[in-house]
Amino acid sequence: MTAVSAEVVSGRAGAEDPARSEGCARPWSDGDGAAPLAPRARLLPALVAVYRAQLSRARVARIPLLFVATFQSVGIMVLMRGVVDGGDEARAVVAGSSVLVVAFVALNLLAQYFGQLRASGGLDHYATLPVPPAAVVLGAAAAYASFTVPGTAVTAVVGSALFHLPMTHLWVLVAVIPLAGAALAGLGAALGLLAPRQELATLCGQLGMSAALLLGVLPAAHLPAPIGYARDLLPSTYGVEALARTFDERPDWLLVAADLGVCAAVGVVSLAVATWAYRRAAVR
Repeated sequence: MTAVSAEVVSGRAGAEDPARSEGCARPWSDGDGAAPLAPRARLLPALVAVYRAQLSRARVARIPLLFVATFQSVGIMVLMRGVVDGGDEARAVVAGSSVLVVAFVALNLLAQYFGQLRASGGLDHYATLPVPPAAVVLGAAAAYASFTVPGTAVTAVVGSALFHLPMTHLWVLVAVIPLAGAALAGLGAALGLLAPRQELATLCGQLGMSAALLLGVLPAAHLPAPIGYARDLLPSTYGVEALARTFDERPDWLLVAADLGVCAAVGVVSLAVATWAYRRAAVR
């Protein structure tokens, strides 16, 4: 039997392994043996993934609440039918009740969701994922706003039939729902993330929905001047005004576009604030 020295064996091993012979590290690890992290996901694919996950998660839990929101808005219109006969008051009631469905889901429920997520430590799960913070906020906001589509459409159709309003221009809901939903969802997410406790997040969401109810459904001409100023500060007001104008025989589309533009601007600002609040809450 021929004896082979350790130097010869090690030399052959080095010749067979180029990485060792050149003194290079393994391609799957760095110098200290730790595997490199995966690259951060791009915004759009991450947004779609978060949206689909939130939509699938909330589909069963939120459908009963959506039914409650729709039933609540229809009930308000039935009650107001005994007080309001028609005209501008009827337009305000139908438009306000329709947008109230958006406020119930996008503002109230989203504030509660992010408040609960922060209190339970669920933000730590998202913080470990290579997902941009904006994708988490936008994905959750879009998922919750999507649940408002059927309820808002049903409320608008029932209200139009109840108050004998034309349904010709109800297609404007295609713009009102996402823009008002973005503004209210951003506000709800910011309230849930900035509230120091889960109970305060729930309270803020309830107060926001109540404000949307009182200031959106009641005709603006019947409100005192100080409350009218507060109405102008509420993002849902401009969605209500845009929808109410379309019930006219000849809508002023420039004013409708201006109201929708305000909703879009508020949506951008509120979602940006919510993204900042998410970063702030995730690092604590």
